[in-house]
Amino acid sequence: DMFGHSAVGAGGPAVDFSDMPFADIFDTFFGGGFGARARRERSNRGDDLRYDMTITFDESFTGVEKQIDVPRLAACDRCSGSGAEPGTGQETCPGCGGSGQIRRSAQSFFGQVVTTATCPTCGGGGRILKSPCTQCRGQGRVQKSKRLAVKIPAGVDTGSQIRISGEGEAGLRGGPPGDLYVVLRVKAHPQLARHEQDVLFELRVNMVQAALGDRIEIPTMEGPVEIAIPAGTQHGQSFRLQGRGMPDVRGGRRGDQYVVVQIVIPKDLDLEQKALLRKVGGLTGKPEKVSKGFFDRLRDAISLD
Repeated sequence: DMFGHSAVGAGGPAVDFSDMPFADIFDTFFGGGFGARARRERSNRGDDLRYDMTITFDESFTGVEKQIDVPRLAACDRCSGSGAEPGTGQETCPGCGGSGQIRRSAQSFFGQVVTTATCPTCGGGGRILKSPCTQCRGQGRVQKSKRLAVKIPAGVDTGSQIRISGEGEAGLRGGPPGDLYVVLRVKAHPQLARHEQDVLFELRVNMVQAALGDRIEIPTMEGPVEIAIPAGTQHGQSFRLQGRGMPDVRGGRRGDQYVVVQIVIPKDLDLEQKALLRKVGGLTGKPEKVSKGFFDRLRDAISLD
């Protein structure tokens, strides 16, 4: 399995007011501590993580629980995530007085302009450590691996995501953790294919079976079943097995299974076989004109049912 980070988006020098609370907008222009706490929580939040998992076609049908080991930044045991050496704590930043920002004033053509910037001493937190933790060096988190049980519901497909809240990386110095996203890939089945909630199977028959009909055993998600192929079955004709498809991951009805007939024409015939086919061809007359191709007929069959 591949493992990687999915970083939380970070802001740039431009200010976008569309999603900012009023307190943050006010603070941007006038300084102060109105939105400082919210900004500190956002900046200290741990990163979201992505874990890629591969499951079998059958597991996507039944659902499954998997054990995974996730390497990540976790809260430091020595300081409990605070970043401070045990027995010590934090103190108000002397550089910004606890606001997390410093104000600068400059003279311009329009007069004096006051701007605010993140405090370089505390990084915007408003507080500094009296004595950083010797194990995590004041970060409040260390690299660890955690085993998690992931419940995968029936009906998932390639690209499905499972969000596990709070199981991403620990936040900086006690900040809230990120989330873990398990992204699924479903292996191909050796005989069956999937289209949304429906299952497809290509049934290969010979000319005699198609002309005279037959009873044939086919695979389904719940084991082999026997179906009847009627006499006169055409190449590309499909048969529907209602309720034999994939379950709906949201709890709706199951899909169907479509059996698509492929008539196999023999390539190597002896003289006797060729003579018999010519005789049969003379008795059957001209073939009917086929107006639609195989995929068109299959698409029509699925959309009409």
